[in-house]
This record gives sequence, C-alpha cells and structure tokens, in this order.
Amino acid sequence: MALTERQVVDRIEIVESNHIQVRTATIVENDGVFVSKTFHRRAFFPGEDVSNQTTKVQSIAAAIWTDEVISAYQASLSEE
Repeated sequence: MALTERQVVDRIEIVESNHIQVRTATIVENDGVFVSKTFHRRAFFPGEDVSNQTTKVQSIAAAIWTDEVISAYQASLSEE
C-alpha cells in the first residue's frame, strides 16, 4: 500500500481587475487509486512577482500586465 501525493495547477483564471487566480489541486492516491483531492487558491495582482510560478502563469502575466494595467492597478490602491 503506497500512498502518493502530487500537486497540479488545474485552473488559471483572469478576473475583471486583471488579477490572476491560480488553483492548485493536491491529489492523494493509494496504489494509483484516487483517494482525495484538496484545493489551494492564490491570487496574483498586476505587477506582482510570479517568477516562482509555472511558465504558463508567467506567460499570462507577461501578456496581460502591461505598464498601463499595472499603473491603473497601483492608482486604484491609492484611491482606497
């Protein structure tokens, strides 16, 4: 009986405010048979460091986080 655990990024979403939400699933299996799955979600804000994320997340951030998007996000913070 060998329990194994693996993590996969199973969902990447871009919300209206250009935040990137990344959901990671932790999958537990017993001799290759599914036992359980749990989720962890993390949000990244325009301009935030995503260098430790998957290349897919990095590519999405590079594509949508233009200088204009980052400036608009920072300006919205100062309004609050």
